[in-house]
Amino acid sequence: MPAVKAARPTDIFPREEWARLTRVSPSRGLWLILHGWLTTALVLTGTALLWDWHWLAGLVAFPFAIAMVGGRQLGLSILMHEGAHGLLHPNRKVNNFAGQWLTGAATGSDLHSYRAYHLTHHKYTQQPEDPDLALSQPFPTTPASMKRKVFRDLTGQTFLKQRSGQLFAAWLGLKAMLRGSSSTDRNGKRDTSAGTPLNRGGAAGVSAPVTDLSGAIRTTKTVARFLLIQLIVLAVSLLTLGIIPFLIWIIALATTFQLFLRIRNIAEHACTTTGSEDPFTHARTTYANLLERTMVAPYWVNYHSEHHLFMGVPCYNLPKAHALLMVKGMEDRMTIAGGYWDVLKQVTNQATVLRT
Repeated sequence: MPAVKAARPTDIFPREEWARLTRVSPSRGLWLILHGWLTTALVLTGTALLWDWHWLAGLVAFPFAIAMVGGRQLGLSILMHEGAHGLLHPNRKVNNFAGQWLTGAATGSDLHSYRAYHLTHHKYTQQPEDPDLALSQPFPTTPASMKRKVFRDLTGQTFLKQRSGQLFAAWLGLKAMLRGSSSTDRNGKRDTSAGTPLNRGGAAGVSAPVTDLSGAIRTTKTVARFLLIQLIVLAVSLLTLGIIPFLIWIIALATTFQLFLRIRNIAEHACTTTGSEDPFTHARTTYANLLERTMVAPYWVNYHSEHHLFMGVPCYNLPKAHALLMVKGMEDRMTIAGGYWDVLKQVTNQATVLRT
């Protein structure tokens, strides 16, 4: 199918206003990365100190810490997504390093493969060619189905399924690297021995599908970076406050991060009036309160309609873009939800399921 129709920013904003919206700050993206890591460190440190003071206080704080850290891990993934769009820093090398090592590596994503994958999503949003279609296509669904999804996320089943697929591809890539293989065989033909896609993780935070040997080799390097970051977190934890901070970090990565990633994915496109020629219908913007911004909508990711309309706007300018659109009377053309709970109620509306 043809690519989705794009918005024309200069039809909406004066050129000076558009220039301000699309300016990439040399400091703000890096500050957001630092904010994500510092917030995580403060939560981990505070919980460990509470545990040392009294195990019962630490036990009470433990689930809150897991939720907070899961939200910051999602935040790092969102910032990796910013790097995929070249919006973390105006210098491309700095942008790519920050997106690869300072954000993506923490949750096991590769900036470069994600970038190609994700830009295809923007080009064919909600079309058959959209690699992220599987994230929204199952909705609406039943409340029972949603509860099963939440249970799988919070018990680590989703994490294990995704990571096992990633590790399998990494093992194939490692074997190929050890025997000196590349993405082509001796006859120059492309080697597709890595098999079919191992996951559907197009959203920020999960690697793009692996379909061939070059993808498996890329995954080997991705997993190596991921494991290195986990070892650094473990070493810092053991050298300072003991094992508790690392346990919180890894449990959050396996549970709350997966759940928050799912909820955010659902809110972006599920049950929207996508597929029309109007670019204002391709995604949903969801208003988020403080708790939602802490957990499922860090760093203004909830302004997803604005992001699809104008993907050259850095995340910290998306609220400004939204306000300007509202002033210009564009709200009637957009899909806007009052909160994430409203979205979850909409996508689990059993009456809607029965009608579809």
